[in-house]
Amino acid sequence: MNELAAARGSLTQRVDTPGVELADSLEPLEGDWTRLAAASDNIFSTWEWNDLWWRHYGRGRRLRVAVSRQADGEIDAIAPLFVWSSRPLRILRLVGHGHGDHLGPICRDDDAETAVRTLGLALDAEPYDVFVGDWVAGDRDWAGILGGRVVRRTGYPILRRPDGGWDELLGRQSQRFRQKLRYSRNRIERDHSVSYRYADSATLERDLDAAFHLHRVRFGDHACNFCGSHEAFQREFAALALERDWLRLLILEIDGNPVGCKYGFFFQNAYFAYQSGRDPAWERESIGFLLEVESIRRVLEQGGDYRFLGGEEGHKYRYPTEDPRLETIVAPATGRGRVAAAVLDALWRRLPGGKELLRRIGSARAAKLQRN
Repeated sequence: MNELAAARGSLTQRVDTPGVELADSLEPLEGDWTRLAAASDNIFSTWEWNDLWWRHYGRGRRLRVAVSRQADGEIDAIAPLFVWSSRPLRILRLVGHGHGDHLGPICRDDDAETAVRTLGLALDAEPYDVFVGDWVAGDRDWAGILGGRVVRRTGYPILRRPDGGWDELLGRQSQRFRQKLRYSRNRIERDHSVSYRYADSATLERDLDAAFHLHRVRFGDHACNFCGSHEAFQREFAALALERDWLRLLILEIDGNPVGCKYGFFFQNAYFAYQSGRDPAWERESIGFLLEVESIRRVLEQGGDYRFLGGEEGHKYRYPTEDPRLETIVAPATGRGRVAAAVLDALWRRLPGGKELLRRIGSARAAKLQRN
């Protein structure tokens, strides 16, 4: 038996449910996880994202990662579950919640059958009161499949690359759009030196400093998954992503000073637009619009699709997009779980302040605060 097999045997607990194993460690799964993540076409399925998230936010919790195998023994899906709470309710959640979009079983993107089977078997294998699936695929009907209910919905617009790339997309836009683009570019370039560049190994730290600053001055001190206590996680993942040529931190400089940024990742021919920021002093110059257009142009020229990620802001729908949507679901397994699911549903739909409370429940917090 080789070392990897020995490690897998020591860290994986076989359960009575046929076709699934439960692991309480991520390390033995790295090779298979990386293979499946590439087939999933989702940056938030990668080993690097999930392993780093767990190291930052998972301490004090218990992993229950479900592994599905084909008849020949090859792993065909992984459901990264963990025990988020043991008391008063045993709550299972997905690794990566609060920071990633489009979560769920990690397998080939078009293999819905394997995804459904794996998550179902995973939940059958682990006692729980309620499963909370944060931002799972809205076109999979997870609530119906698992006997739960949807407590949050949002958009997940995707711009597919036209055959003709950027030129074709620009040609499809309205005359007003093209006029605005020309006017905005000409006005700012007439009076200033304007440049766009990606962060590289020599500039990454100062470009991240600029990105965090620009995000804060644009959006204030609101709670988010990017700044504040989450900065360390984002910096570490940005460095990993740069090493793997995934990072796309686009900086807009005017007269040599950074005034705007688009922070995202290019993975498996798709760009994931994760965060942005800009200096409010330049709002009248439409720098947010110019940055987005430049970001889209570069992605399409590289041959990728553009994923705007979760949210329903108007600018995400300027372009011809498809929108499979995202949902957060709660699926109870016990009487206590059914009561909890009903309460969460009421928070979202009916109670004043419920949406804000539910958002906080859905946000990952620093590991030192995550104690049962």
